[in-house]
Amino acid sequence: MRIAVIGTGYVGLVTGTCFAEMGNDVTCVDIDEKKLAQLDQGIVPIHEPGLDDLLKRNRASGRIRFSNDLNSALLDASIVFIAVGTPPNEDGSADLSHVLKVAKEIGECLVHPVVVVDKSTVPVGTADQVREAIALALADRGEAIEFDVVSNPEFLKEGDAIKDFMTPDRIVIGSEVESSREMMRELYTPFSRNHDKIQYMGVRDAEMTKYAANAMLATKISFMNEIALMCDHYGVDVENVRKGIGSDPRIGYSFIYPGSGYGGSCFPKDVRALINMAGEVGVEPRIFQAVEDRNRSQKLVLVDKIVAHFGEDLSSLSFTVWGLAFKPETDDVREAPAITLISALVARNARIRVYDPQASESTRLALAPEQLSSVDFLDSPYQDIQQSSALIIMTEWKMFRQPDFKLLGSLKEKLIFDGRNMFEPALVHNHGLEYIGIGRRSRPLPR
Repeated sequence: MRIAVIGTGYVGLVTGTCFAEMGNDVTCVDIDEKKLAQLDQGIVPIHEPGLDDLLKRNRASGRIRFSNDLNSALLDASIVFIAVGTPPNEDGSADLSHVLKVAKEIGECLVHPVVVVDKSTVPVGTADQVREAIALALADRGEAIEFDVVSNPEFLKEGDAIKDFMTPDRIVIGSEVESSREMMRELYTPFSRNHDKIQYMGVRDAEMTKYAANAMLATKISFMNEIALMCDHYGVDVENVRKGIGSDPRIGYSFIYPGSGYGGSCFPKDVRALINMAGEVGVEPRIFQAVEDRNRSQKLVLVDKIVAHFGEDLSSLSFTVWGLAFKPETDDVREAPAITLISALVARNARIRVYDPQASESTRLALAPEQLSSVDFLDSPYQDIQQSSALIIMTEWKMFRQPDFKLLGSLKEKLIFDGRNMFEPALVHNHGLEYIGIGRRSRPLPR
């Protein structure tokens, strides 16, 4: 099939590349000339494992190309994906200006019937607005070209997006039009050969499904973080609690790892959007607001523990921070707990040394210039470790799971603050170091 994907951000680039991998002819459209130049050279502007090789292979075969010419991309496309950003407005609502601008441009360029697919995460009712924008643009041209608008939300995890797209656990297609459903089935059948993973539903049902999925996962995280805080006060080891409840199949082990809160481009934005959507229809968003409030305060829990240990004035101290990205296998630091922590420590005059295998450059862009003067970016995790008072772990990269405790023994205070509960406290103590986690019992109970 011939496909146009508008937007070459995270979702658009993964979507276009994976469709090309299955033999489709894909044109990815963007207005960012610099990004297009990079992609034309095979340079992927984001870190996503496996994406580089996949893109290079499909560029070489001619199945994917990049362009700033929407008109040309629509000439022979039968399906057009809208995959542009929906950043949050100040009130938490999703900014649909990019989506609706693209919809208008589709109406201005359309020359034959197509199926337009909302791939961006959008509030309930957005497909109606997209349909109206396209119809108005066609009417202005005096054209009556048939089209349909489908909702096809993505369920991609950063760091595992290629696998998620190529072997999805479900494919949600929101459409009431049988011909559109059949076209989407033809497109997605190669991705569901093992068994039928396609779930048809109404357009609005699909739009809500995406938000509900992310909000549920965010709720599990905030719930467990609140349990962890209680464990801190009651002398309970939250790791035992996690295993105890996770073994219940009704709960499961996924997303119940306590830590310093969630970040990224999805959970924070989508929870806030749901809060706004609920308010618009007079529903009090008690659960969503509690999830948001807990996550906001959770990002400062480790800061509170550091201040409790050293005091408010940290001017004589320096800290090594391992991990900057909001999760492993990405360079994304949007709303990352590490950025919140670094900002809070710098505000207390601490010196910060940071290491992340992928996210240093994005962190440089995320921090304010006056903060950067207090932050050193390291080339290796153990660089100048002897100059730091303590180690702080903020991202659970695999390379941090079995550290060189002998080298960590040169920390001035011989202390680890674990914002992801990666280590067993007893193991750290056996190496002569002190350990402070979140909801972890620092010293084992006597036998």
